[in-house]
Amino acid sequence: MTDSTRLAAGDTAPQFTLTDQDGAPVSLADFAGSNVVVYFYPAAMTPGCTKQACDFRDNLGSLKSAGYQVLGLSKDTPAKLKKFQEHDTVNFPLLSDTELDVHRAYGAWGEKNLYGKVVTGVLRSTFVIDEAGIIQLALYNVKATGHVASLRKKLGLDA
Repeated sequence: MTDSTRLAAGDTAPQFTLTDQDGAPVSLADFAGSNVVVYFYPAAMTPGCTKQACDFRDNLGSLKSAGYQVLGLSKDTPAKLKKFQEHDTVNFPLLSDTELDVHRAYGAWGEKNLYGKVVTGVLRSTFVIDEAGIIQLALYNVKATGHVASLRKKLGLDA
């Protein structure tokens, strides 16, 4: 994957409509006029992804009070996302991108180094999109642990 496929601050966020954990369609356009945190994670119910989702879950109140909505995207099916939501009490939409179209549009699919081996897969990434649909932050290859605290700092939400 080349850097040319990656998005950057100032880019218009690619629009999408995906199915959530309940089988309902969710579009980025549904959040027009709101700030949205869109994060891509490799697989529901795996240790790192669970830690990251729970971190967003535990910080959702303060993120929402600061004007941010959160959407989690993975290549998992809606049925697996429903299990993940119920098992870990995830309190924000989990969206299914089984065809990886949205992952590719955001540059969140490509080559990565996994345990010393180059593989193609999901690049754990987070995007902050403003009320007008413009990317304010594009963060690639983020760590699952401590990511929300780091994001909150970048957004100026920590005192």
